[in-house]
Amino acid sequence: MLRKPDWLKTKLPSGENYVSLKRKIRSQNLHTVCEEASCPNIGECWAAGTATIMIMGDTCTRGCRFCDVTSGNPPALDPQEPHRVATTIKSWNLRYVVITSVCRDDLDDGGSSHFAETIKLVKSLCPGTTVEALIPDFEGNLKSIRKIIHSKPKVISHNVETVSRLTHLVRDSRASYECSIEVLSEIKKIAPRIFTKSSLMLGLGETGDEVIQTALDLRSVGVDIITAGQYLQPSLKHLPVLEFITLPQFAFYEKIFRKLGFIHVSSGPLVRSSYRAADFIQKMNSLRNC
Repeated sequence: MLRKPDWLKTKLPSGENYVSLKRKIRSQNLHTVCEEASCPNIGECWAAGTATIMIMGDTCTRGCRFCDVTSGNPPALDPQEPHRVATTIKSWNLRYVVITSVCRDDLDDGGSSHFAETIKLVKSLCPGTTVEALIPDFEGNLKSIRKIIHSKPKVISHNVETVSRLTHLVRDSRASYECSIEVLSEIKKIAPRIFTKSSLMLGLGETGDEVIQTALDLRSVGVDIITAGQYLQPSLKHLPVLEFITLPQFAFYEKIFRKLGFIHVSSGPLVRSSYRAADFIQKMNSLRNC
């Protein structure tokens, strides 16, 4: 097993905001991808007033080989969850929230109606909170994707996770690189004013050329925001880390991504899809005020 370099070590989460959010999440029986996926940035993000809420339960119908979220047969959807999520977010007074979900291939629409209703209620009860939707592929179902679009989040994210060659090794067999690119393409075609976003995990055996080709594929369908971070093995049953990407390599990728025309880039060892997501909105507001 490769030894984790010093730049991947993080402090244990703490602070008043972190403790307060954790307490409220527990009291409302909500789930966060921050906890379920063992994100190393949980303390920093919660302390800064951003969080990623995971809806539709904590059990995914897929079994991606990188992911720490439980897979299996999920329970029925809770019809009260959208309202509970919205009222809880209102009580947090968050400036930015990412709403994501497990995959629910057991449902006719993949849970898109439930997802869209949650977004609408959050936007209604929390007008001062920017909403990003981090969605599964919904098996490429255009009707389901349209439901998310019509709920009007500021950003819609869908992660390709890895390069094309490694997709079948990294992701569940029901996911495909081509489907993910098509989902992002359709979102931009239908709603060009909605910002689109995708994320890459590095250190799984990809080459530099493959990383750049993936970025080119994402830009070719109009993706606005790209993030890239180091894959970390959640447990011995998950895929091993094949390489720890160096800080200069992450800086190189960031430079290339910016040259390709992404309007916001985040590239670094601890970067995750939702890491410091609010920075993008702050950047856009700053540009408008110039």
